[in-house]
Amino acid sequence: MSAVETPTSARGTPLSSRGERTRRKLLDAAERVFAELGYYDASIVKLTEAAQVSQGTFYIYFESKQEIFDELVGDLNRRVRRAMHEASAQGTTRAESERLGFAAFFRFTAEHPALYRIIRQAEFVSPAALHQHYAKIAEGYIAGLREAMDDGDVAEADPEVLAWALMGVGELIGMRWILWDGPEPREVPPEVFEQMYGFITRGLLPR
Repeated sequence: MSAVETPTSARGTPLSSRGERTRRKLLDAAERVFAELGYYDASIVKLTEAAQVSQGTFYIYFESKQEIFDELVGDLNRRVRRAMHEASAQGTTRAESERLGFAAFFRFTAEHPALYRIIRQAEFVSPAALHQHYAKIAEGYIAGLREAMDDGDVAEADPEVLAWALMGVGELIGMRWILWDGPEPREVPPEVFEQMYGFITRGLLPR
């Protein structure tokens, strides 16, 4: 995990506690508005209305709609990585860490289903932000898998290929059972989780 970035204004100056709260309100509003309306139908007026701040206040923190969108992708990325890291760190084996990390990922995406919609938009709106989102998740994953291989906890394989394969499993399972299916509360059914986890451990554990 990287160090927590210090929030700044649009001019790059550090924010007060009050400024950080206002910036957080704008990002939370952006998460809702971009998910509901999409990037092109969203506007700074709609973002500021949702955050209950003035348009002038918006420009203290962000220069444009593109900038707040890119920052939102980065913000969601940092938060989901933190949730997964904190959960997986509790595991005593790599298999247990995978279980805890996947559970944390699904909890986060159930609470923030906009993550899927916003990342999909980034493919067209901000490809660089999309690539960075996945690359940052993969970076930590690769390091953890390489360490587990060195310890003999995971079967020898290319850790980069394995990391991206596992990321694909988590993303599509979450999309199918959290984003697309079922009433509130959104969650991956226990039987689906266990089937997925069994598949993962069969591929990970040394034979």
